[in-house]
Amino acid sequence: MYSEDTIAAVATAVGEGSIGIIRLSGPSAIAIGDKLFHGGTRLVSQRQSHSVLYGHVVDPTTKVVVDEVLLLVMRQPRSYTREDVVEIHCHGGPLPLRMILELTLKAGARLAEPGEFTKRAFLNGRMDLSQAEAVIDIIRAKTDRSLQMAVGHLDGAFSNKIRAFRQELLRLVAQLEAAIDFPEEDIEEITTQNVAVVVASLAGEMDKLLATAQTGRILREGLKTVIIGKPNVGKSSLLNTLLGENRAIVTAIPGTTRDIIEEYLNIGGIPLKIIDTAGIRDTSDVIERIGVEKTREVLAQADLVLLLLDASAPLSAEDKDVIGLLEGRQAIVLINKTDLPPAIDQEEVEAAVPGKSVIRISAVDGTGVELLEQSIADLVYKGQIMQGEGSFVNNVRHSRLLEQARASLSEALAAASAGLPPDCLVVDLRAAWEKLGEINGETVGEDILEQIFAQFCIGK
Repeated sequence: MYSEDTIAAVATAVGEGSIGIIRLSGPSAIAIGDKLFHGGTRLVSQRQSHSVLYGHVVDPTTKVVVDEVLLLVMRQPRSYTREDVVEIHCHGGPLPLRMILELTLKAGARLAEPGEFTKRAFLNGRMDLSQAEAVIDIIRAKTDRSLQMAVGHLDGAFSNKIRAFRQELLRLVAQLEAAIDFPEEDIEEITTQNVAVVVASLAGEMDKLLATAQTGRILREGLKTVIIGKPNVGKSSLLNTLLGENRAIVTAIPGTTRDIIEEYLNIGGIPLKIIDTAGIRDTSDVIERIGVEKTREVLAQADLVLLLLDASAPLSAEDKDVIGLLEGRQAIVLINKTDLPPAIDQEEVEAAVPGKSVIRISAVDGTGVELLEQSIADLVYKGQIMQGEGSFVNNVRHSRLLEQARASLSEALAAASAGLPPDCLVVDLRAAWEKLGEINGETVGEDILEQIFAQFCIGK
């Protein structure tokens, strides 16, 4: 499905850099290279695929040299888009990039839409839709683990699972339709029983895959972690310790933090979007009261709550009020300031937070921080194999479609259990097959494609 038009865009980040790249893809890409590139006696169209040429981009109208460049030729289908691709590597200033891009447009290309290069790679069969989505995940990866997961998706670890599910469903549908088309063969009862066993097995495999969805989403988007506690328990000190820098102001005066502070950090490959909040207490200070209200708002959206208590003071009414906010939330309770003489009753704390991990730490000297990081990793992975991230569900769209496909399998099992005829099972199995096809793009509509690729940057 090769396009009739040729697209061009700057493929490198905006701003100054040592190298900038203008990428062209389409049937006229090489011809445009001939018009703009001067380097040696042979034209770009006379060079072999995957050649690197040295020369200059020259304005065909004024004959003025725009920049000294390297030009890469990649002939179809051995390119990112499976079309003819030319890349012009010039100096990375905004002006040469803009001028060369304008020359490509005057020579017959049009400006690429966001994600159009990757969309063409998908439409031309180089990758399926879930692999195409992994491209943007690689670009946006915040840690080594999130990168590893995205690369695994691009390599097809997740796609292969979906493809295997669809192939098995198609085989089952064929068996059932054979029973419908050839009733005289008396195979209906055996086929229905066999299909029910296989569908139950498939449903179990889908359940395992869906169990990775929360972990996959966190590795992709980050674990939204909120630090809460009454004033002056060491929330900002903990943030600074985890970041390894003095990001938040720390004083002995309660109520120093008045606003929300957000930072990303890497804990064992898990991206944490960590939020330091104002201390929760009743206060007459208008600004501090606004900060406390913001704390309650971000708390409602948190994936994980870190509650800090002061080890050097008994559990107070204010502490108990904050503990009450943990109900129904994933949380770790941190008894901070263990470098000071102890006064808190840990058994009382543990009784107040049943089922929550309680860890003793010192944000000043780092005691217990390593245990905290391990506890966060255990919560995120929940026993799942860390090296298997490439097949995790990491996308809300994929998760919803898998859930819908799984629901259709449940319907099929119920139909089989009720002794309904094979055509009832076929309807449910085909519905599951189609939903899975939306994940890898085999049964997806154009409107969904537009939404997905609109998230990409221009040039990718």
